[in-house]
Order: sequence, then structure tokens, then C-alpha cells
Amino acid sequence: MISITRLLGGAGYFGDSLRYNSGVQNQTHGAVAGHGPVVVWNCTRSCNLRCIHCYASAEAKKYEDELTTPEALRFIDQLAEFKVPVLLFSGGEPLLRKDLAELIAYASSKGIRATLSTNGTLLSRETVQSLKSLGVGYIGVSIDGIGAVNDRFRGCQGAFSAALSGIRTCTSLGQRVGLRFTINKHNYQEIDAIFDLLEEEDIPRVCFYHLVYSGRGSKMVEEDITREQTRAALDLIIERTLDFRRRGINKEILTVDNHADGVYVYLRLKEIEPALAEQALALLQLNGGNRTGMAFGAVDWRGDVHPDQFTQNYTFGNVREKNFKEIWTDHSQPVLAGLKNRKPLLKGRCAVCRWLAICNGNFRARAEAVTGDFWEADPACYLTDQEIGI
Repeated sequence: MISITRLLGGAGYFGDSLRYNSGVQNQTHGAVAGHGPVVVWNCTRSCNLRCIHCYASAEAKKYEDELTTPEALRFIDQLAEFKVPVLLFSGGEPLLRKDLAELIAYASSKGIRATLSTNGTLLSRETVQSLKSLGVGYIGVSIDGIGAVNDRFRGCQGAFSAALSGIRTCTSLGQRVGLRFTINKHNYQEIDAIFDLLEEEDIPRVCFYHLVYSGRGSKMVEEDITREQTRAALDLIIERTLDFRRRGINKEILTVDNHADGVYVYLRLKEIEPALAEQALALLQLNGGNRTGMAFGAVDWRGDVHPDQFTQNYTFGNVREKNFKEIWTDHSQPVLAGLKNRKPLLKGRCAVCRWLAICNGNFRARAEAVTGDFWEADPACYLTDQEIGI
């Protein structure tokens, strides 16, 4: 994640302590010194929606191979032993897992910050009250447009109004909540409206995700936006974030899954607010770029360990059979070991980019989806040859 808010001189938030900290970029097995990685756990594959970009290819059915409650509790013990700072409960739709409250409570009791990624349609008042009482630090609600735009993307009429109702319930009860928006050619023109929604509904946070070609999303390569459209989208995100800052509106704005964004923000700041540019560059240097397989990992519903939630075609082990820490620190796994020291393996534009130290080769899953080579250049990098120093 890249905090646009922080790079543009805004306030820091919890996640910034894991992103912009001295020595962070040198951590090969965790987010910060003395801790394991942030872990996304797809605790169930079941879902009540059928989103066209779902990396889990989730459906509204029961999957028999999910970790049982005792297995899940043992898995959380493993994370606690590794001092994992954050566990993101995801899916499918995690609220369909009947023991979710027990698992969240257990993670919290072990000192792990529990967060939730949901489509928002099941966030009733009773559910939100329960989540808040369990100490859930943050709920991210996926919305990919306003009204019918979101509903088409999510495969369900009424999904937007149900999710918005859930968001309103969170804000009314004091549960920290935010939006998750995946940019593609069908909805990139909705970004302005998403900023309006943040302000109108007093939503404190939004994460703009770049499309990753994985799961059902693997069929959407041709539906990603162009480089020119991506630059225009970032210009708008920068402009609206600066506008919030100027008006004293406190919002956390982040982009996810494209570390070219950090470089682009720095280059734009050199033009529009030079005083902030060097501060932004210093933060990016602290972070070191994409940290999949290092500071960030994923475990699926079966207990298989992956580099991230979008790269489930590579499995390093299973937590039913082996401790998560042992799996995560096993350098005999060539892809995992490569991710921890990827710069010598990168090819194409990534290998010669002047910004490699603050991007770290961007997103490998996209490179493989388009070229068939895990270490090739990320096709979604929208920086020009001149900007990267070719």
C-alpha cells in the first residue's frame, strides 16, 4: 500500500508505522524488525456475491476443505508466535464463516490486530456491534462504483445500497470503516464520485486497488485501463487528496498493487509542491517498494501459504502440516526466496529502472499473467521510458 495522504504531507495512520519506518525495506521475513508479515487470511471461499474480478473465484456454496475451528485457532497461535502484527480476515465473504467472532476474539487476545475485508452487504447493526466489541481495528468494504455500476461489477442488484447501509451502520456505531475500490475501464470514471461519497458519508478511508489479473480477474487483462488513463486517475487522486488537506478534511487515501504510484506522486510533487517532494522521496526510500513475500503474505481457506492473495498459483506449504513461520522463512522455496531478494532476478524495464530501490519490481502476478515469466517487467507500470531512465 502507498499512503497518498502521507506522501502529500498529511497525517500518519496505523499502517504508516509498518510502511515508513527505519529499516523496513531490509526486513525479509516481516513488516518491521521483530515481527512477522501482515497476513491476509481468506478464511472462507464462500460468498453471497459473484464479483467479476474475484481473485478467489468465490461462489455462493459451501467449500468442504476450509480450516476447521480447532485448525484455525492453531493457525492463529502460529501467527502469534511469529508476532504477526495484523491479520486481515478476508474471503470470499468472511462474515459467512460461522465461527468468525470466535476467531477474531482469539486473534485479538493474542495481541494481533484483527481487520476485516467484506462486501458490506451483511453488516447489520448486530453484526457491527459484535465486531466492534471484539476490537476489530478496521473494516474495509469493497465498492467498485456508485449504484448500478457497483451492482454490475458485483453481480448482484442492490449490492451498493446494502453495502452503503453497512458503512453507515459502522460510522454510526463508531467502528472504523473504509472503502476498497478496484480500478478498471468500467469504473475509473467513478473515482471523483468515490471522493464525494467519502465526504458526504463521513467515511475516513479509501484504498484504490489497481487491477491484478488473478482468479476471475485473470480474464480482465483487456479491461484494465491504459497507461494514460492510469496517469489521469492518479492525477485526480492527488488533486482530491490535496483538496481535502487544504480544507482540513481528515481522510486516509491509499493506492494498492502498483508501486509506480509512489514514483509518480514524487515526480508530480516536484512540479506542483516541490517542498513536499523530498519528504515524499524519503518516505518511499524507507519503504523500499513492493514487499510481497517479505512483509506481506496470504493464507487461503485450505491453509495453503502464498506470496499474496493474488498469487495463489504458488504455494509454499500448508499450516495444517507445518508452522507458518517455518514456511515463511524457508529459503529452499525458489519463488519465495526470489521474492525476498528479487532485484537480480528482474527482467525488462524493471531490471534497468532508476526507481527500482523504491519500487522493487512492482507486482509479479501481473507480469506472469501477461508474459508467462514471473520475473518479467510489470505491464501495468505506466511510467515512461524517460521517467525510468531508459
